[in-house]
Amino acid sequence: MVGEGWIPQSVLQDIMRAPPDVVLLDLSLGEHSGLELLGEIHRRKLPSRVLVLSMLSQPRQVLGAVRMGAMRYVLKGSKGGEVIEALRSGVAGRHYWSAEIAAIATKALLPSAAPAATLSLGERQVLNLVVRGRTSASIAESLHLSVKTVETYRLRLMRKLGVTDITSLMRLAFKEGMLDAEDS
Repeated sequence: MVGEGWIPQSVLQDIMRAPPDVVLLDLSLGEHSGLELLGEIHRRKLPSRVLVLSMLSQPRQVLGAVRMGAMRYVLKGSKGGEVIEALRSGVAGRHYWSAEIAAIATKALLPSAAPAATLSLGERQVLNLVVRGRTSASIAESLHLSVKTVETYRLRLMRKLGVTDITSLMRLAFKEGMLDAEDS
């Protein structure tokens, strides 16, 4: 059904004309996205159930498919028995996600730990002193560390927090309440 010159509208028309029980859909369809077709099937409340069979496993892609109505999602390369079970689930109207997809979706949907929870004691100490305007040399002296160790802590905490400069680090620290009360 899908090949060279595929036009999403023509595929949608085919599904609307003779709705299959289950549509087996890849999210990567050349120049087009299977999400377009998935969204239309869901939006039009068509009776066909969609099984996404894709190699796309990034949380953004998985959640996008789920938000657009995918109730079944299996990764390409899964064992044939798993694909058959997903198809049977589709025919029966049940949800089915492969173990890998379930883990990705769960991780993406759960609130992540507060940024401060990922910092070591040394990184937290350095953060508090950086925010107070202290230089690496001054921090090293206060914490009885080498300047190189302080710079390593600073780089690690910036990497963990996803910031690239001290100004962004300071903003994030204040916004997220990451500073120790006695040091702020």
